[in-house]
Amino acid sequence: MGSITSDPVPHPFDPLDQDEIASAINIVKKAHGELYFNVVSLHEPRKAEMTKWLADPTNAPRPPRIADTVVIAPGGKVYDGLVDLASGKITKWELLDGLQPIITMEELRQVEYVCRVDPKVIEQCEISGIPKEDMNKVYCDPWTIGYDERHGNKIRLQQALMYYRPEVDDCQYQYPLDFCPIYDAEQQKIIAIDIPKVRRPLGKAKPINYHPAAVEKAGGYRKDLKPINITQPEGVSFKMNGREIEWQNWKFHIGFNYREGIVLNNITYNDKGSVRPIFYRLSLAEMVVPYGNPEHPHQRKHAFDLGEYGAGYMTNSLALGCDCKGSIHYLDAHFPARDGSLNTIKNAICIHEEDSGILFKHSDFRDESVIVTRGRKLIIQQIFTAANYEYAIQWIFHQDGTIQPEIKLTGILNTYSMDPDEDTKGWGTQVYPGVNAHNHQHLFCLRVDANVDGPNNTVFMSDAVASDAPVGSPENFYGNAFYAKRTKLDTTGKAATDYNGATSRTWEICNTSKLHPYSKKAASYKLVSREVPGLLPKEGSLVWKRAGFARHAVFVTKYNDDQLWPAGRHVPQTSGEPSLGLPEWIGDGSESVDDTDVVLWHTFGVVHIPAPEDFPVMPVEPITLLLRPRNFFANNPVLDVPPSYASTPSQVAASGVGATDAADRMSRLAFGNANGNGNGACCAGSNGTSGTNGVNGH
Repeated sequence: MGSITSDPVPHPFDPLDQDEIASAINIVKKAHGELYFNVVSLHEPRKAEMTKWLADPTNAPRPPRIADTVVIAPGGKVYDGLVDLASGKITKWELLDGLQPIITMEELRQVEYVCRVDPKVIEQCEISGIPKEDMNKVYCDPWTIGYDERHGNKIRLQQALMYYRPEVDDCQYQYPLDFCPIYDAEQQKIIAIDIPKVRRPLGKAKPINYHPAAVEKAGGYRKDLKPINITQPEGVSFKMNGREIEWQNWKFHIGFNYREGIVLNNITYNDKGSVRPIFYRLSLAEMVVPYGNPEHPHQRKHAFDLGEYGAGYMTNSLALGCDCKGSIHYLDAHFPARDGSLNTIKNAICIHEEDSGILFKHSDFRDESVIVTRGRKLIIQQIFTAANYEYAIQWIFHQDGTIQPEIKLTGILNTYSMDPDEDTKGWGTQVYPGVNAHNHQHLFCLRVDANVDGPNNTVFMSDAVASDAPVGSPENFYGNAFYAKRTKLDTTGKAATDYNGATSRTWEICNTSKLHPYSKKAASYKLVSREVPGLLPKEGSLVWKRAGFARHAVFVTKYNDDQLWPAGRHVPQTSGEPSLGLPEWIGDGSESVDDTDVVLWHTFGVVHIPAPEDFPVMPVEPITLLLRPRNFFANNPVLDVPPSYASTPSQVAASGVGATDAADRMSRLAFGNANGNGNGACCAGSNGTSGTNGVNGH
């Protein structure tokens, strides 16, 4: 059974609550007058202080509650500030030069209103075939401009990707327009419009929609789906203490911020009474979505969805039975509005358990003795919408010590107009008449703050390779030998490595002072990631310069309190000269990352060459990876998970006497057996028959 308790004093990792956000805003307003608030978030405790408190929360000083603030003052001046909430004092107030902070949802919404009344935008709409009186049917997806050398980064800009929607329920992305207004946030007006050399008129194809009325008109929904009910009649198996969760030997803190969304801290596993640290902090720290059409202004389309807009700010309010099913526990999120008021996103995080299939099984062909144990997984989930795309972010914890970050992509393709059957030159696909969906990538950066059996860790690269010894040699006479070749990544330069599918490459975060008693290998957590495309824009390109974190699959750096985000703290309108974030932290690559407090950065993702099956709304495309214990546990750590069925050879010989049977009584045969009886066994023997040697009807 699950339980929920809470502590009236915030945990040092807890996000700022509503009162703390309001207090920080009042302190800043009192000192500096009326401002626009872009960020008021937890300034995370310094690691040295926090680890002391975690080790001895009764006696060690509790880390202070500090608010990290970013504001825009009249005239477009941007300030970074820190507010000590206990003392009510501003401890840092820094004017930024040539840096633009994250774009808020309120700023995004404003662009569309301005576009609809701007005379030059109206003129371009008329050229495209939209009458002036239909401007209420014109929509735009506002994007940060990325970087445009004509405008620089001193003024705060957005670009408007334009669309027409004949009816309010129509899919917006079916009728893209071919021009791109540029919006100045300080003046709140359109300052330029990018117009292509070759104009493309508004599409005339009949609407294709995905809402219920359209589906019914097109033939209706499938009628052959029977209900699947997910129930936990005795409640959940996890416990919550505030935002700390305990489940199946796992214990960790669930945080949330405006930028990364879910942040997991102080992740430990109780190994038969020994609480072993594994990771200090896990998060999805950045992503970039470069588009592959070289024509101006499409080179600007490479969204940093976390650094430019924020996974927290864009997160959905989740609903029971739709986004999450089963017995759900929710956590809310609180953010400031630009004017200093407060916003709450209800149910920003959902926490639930799911059956995860077979955990382990073995049958003996000699006598049909069998053991089968089903697994269970814990899912911590958020879903955010970045204009056209949805990203479902799941942190999946398994009973065997595996952590599985998984991202599910859905939503709608970003589209551009095209003439009927125009040659897309390979840069895109006509997914519907007049609709060109450009090639693009989704590249995510996972930040792994390692703590494998303690703070001093070393990363190794592991490749499965054939023996160097030739066929016929004494060492490899038959030529079949192969092994795991391990390369120590002991400097930041050496650690910048790429994926190699030919060698099944993995990376191991090792505690070299903790050797396994049997294997004599270091206790480690292995990064197993196979969906690792390289950054396709060329070296020296705008995207390559701005998204330095995506140049390699893995980087390793020495821990630094303020190195959280691999594309830099402030991402909008950066030029990439110099490259911010990981490239500047690594420098000449000489810093040692051997046997010290390290952070591993991993970029993974997908290359999306669109197809008609992706339109008008995309079926989910999952991307997954694993952080797996290797030489960490003495042996299989889930032997103590109760089996669904187990019988030993001696029990089989005694006709099943003493067999363990913990089968789910809810399971039934789908169509009944030969006698018409639908209440068959839920577990089958190794030959596919129900039960073993007379043990039937589980």
